[in-house]
Amino acid sequence: MARYLKDCSVPCKLTGDDLRALCRRQRLVCQELSVTRDNLGDYEVEYLCNYRKFKDQEFFLVKWKGYSEVENTWEPYKNLKCPRMLRQFRRDMRLALLLANKPLRSTSLDASTASFLLQKAKQRLKLLRWEEQLNRTCNHKGRIFILNEVDFDGPPTDFIYISDYKIGEGVMASKAAAGCKCTHCIKEPLNGCCAGASEHRMAYNDSRQVKIRPGMPIYECNSRCCCGPDCGNRVVQRGIQYDLCIFKTANGRGWGVRTLERIYKNTFVMEYLGEIITSEEAERRGEKYDKQGVTYLFDLDYVDDVYTVDAAHCGNISHFVNHSCDPNLQVYNVFIDNLDERLPRIAFFATRAIKAGEELTFDYKMTIDDLDAESTKMDANFSLAGMQDTPIKRVRMECKCGAQNCRKYLF
Repeated sequence: MARYLKDCSVPCKLTGDDLRALCRRQRLVCQELSVTRDNLGDYEVEYLCNYRKFKDQEFFLVKWKGYSEVENTWEPYKNLKCPRMLRQFRRDMRLALLLANKPLRSTSLDASTASFLLQKAKQRLKLLRWEEQLNRTCNHKGRIFILNEVDFDGPPTDFIYISDYKIGEGVMASKAAAGCKCTHCIKEPLNGCCAGASEHRMAYNDSRQVKIRPGMPIYECNSRCCCGPDCGNRVVQRGIQYDLCIFKTANGRGWGVRTLERIYKNTFVMEYLGEIITSEEAERRGEKYDKQGVTYLFDLDYVDDVYTVDAAHCGNISHFVNHSCDPNLQVYNVFIDNLDERLPRIAFFATRAIKAGEELTFDYKMTIDDLDAESTKMDANFSLAGMQDTPIKRVRMECKCGAQNCRKYLF
């Protein structure tokens, strides 16, 4: 039966490579999917999974988007219009040949080398989809990138990315009842703005860098304030401003986070987000996490040890930030729309200038000098959160931060 061209008259509710490929297979023109008569015969490369050379001509085994693996085809180099994918494939192939102690100029690949390349291709695809999903979820300027050049691990299967606190059972959170009337909060008299009304110092300078000591609270303008989104007293609420990369570490520390841009000293980097739970629930979960040798519990102990943030299964990019005994991030308690002192937002600011490509870290047992702190209870005792009064014997976890002042153990 002859194939024919027709228009897709039914609006498509689903979008994606599979549906686009289906339209092309059925010779359907779909405006919503940008499938036109001009590009109807186009095919998109999903990944490259094998290689061979015949009579000085290179061929690549191509997995096409929207088509099954049994429909893979061998294509000559000249047919492929995916230079970035080709460069990555050649890097992966070189690595695979080196690991297998095979000649780098091989004209064909054995089964083990081809399997390595296929696994890497599928892994990169999964990580790319995760990266796209994270950036759709985020509502901030900075983009998130994913990189794993260490093993075949893909995205975590039991983690949900969130862009705000998740309020757990038994936790009460209420919005601020009033806001300031300022038009320029940084320059106007202190007693007219949020920090002054709360009898605290303004936290930021004109460059949005924190200027108060660790341990002192930060009061930002809230949704009821008259000032606009460009107000200098709105910093943490603007979200992450830097491009960051979640990467797999090579020394057994799991995933980590590095910055892709230079970060200046005292500037905001990210929040620590997760589910807010009661101290009783934190103790119950803490026993479980302790047996597993992991911890994602962070006590909100600005005034009293009442609530805890659990980022084990839901959180943001801070979930992947590793510990260091010589960290480049410092914890501050920040109040924005919720002024309940039991529910501060946990914000990380740079302790020094951080170079592009440098890993971001904070101290899981960070403490604040009592002379600097407004509250002597301001201890970011991350690794012991919810566990201080628990009789269970803790498993000692080796610290692999590599700092000169390393304490050798996380806890």
